[in-house]
Amino acid sequence: ARRPVCARCSCRCADRHQSPPGGPRATWSRHAAASEEATRKAKNSQPAAKKKEVRKAAAPSALAATQKIVGLYVPAKANTLAAVLAKAPRRIQLDLLRNLSADQLVDALSDGIKENSTPAELAAIKAQVDQMIATMKGFGEVKEKDVVTLDFVDGATHIGLNGAAKGSIAGEAFNNALTRIWLGEQPVQSDLKRAMLGS
Repeated sequence: ARRPVCARCSCRCADRHQSPPGGPRATWSRHAAASEEATRKAKNSQPAAKKKEVRKAAAPSALAATQKIVGLYVPAKANTLAAVLAKAPRRIQLDLLRNLSADQLVDALSDGIKENSTPAELAAIKAQVDQMIATMKGFGEVKEKDVVTLDFVDGATHIGLNGAAKGSIAGEAFNNALTRIWLGEQPVQSDLKRAMLGS
């Protein structure tokens, strides 16, 4: 069976995931939405963490041009948005299924933030959103099988591309807004949200 995918961005998950935030011996259990996803162990050199809960989620795409598979990594089981936001370090990982321009990636994320934030929330994180846009436009074109990571560690969102650090954006409110793209009241897809939360 083909692995379902997300509607917001583009990716097919191969066996080349970047390590989530955690200690060098952290064990991550994957709760998969797609049958071919298997539990595996991951290593990382970032700050120490204990046992981790990882969900690799996928859902049918309405926009083939922006397909991706989205992985949610949290330190312990979390079945609601509030529970996810209460945990750190945490990661959202985008495994791209096809090539995307920087504008396509930025527009997809920016639209998702707007759809899940109030005008006051948007105003409060405008500087951080602008910083995200500048950072991701610096990627240029992202390719099929590229991996974009959004790690929330020590109060900042650390953006990575294929394991290379690309920028850091301070502020919990900004990361919460990013997380709501997939887990908020207006998620990319409701079945993707359920898969990421394991519900």
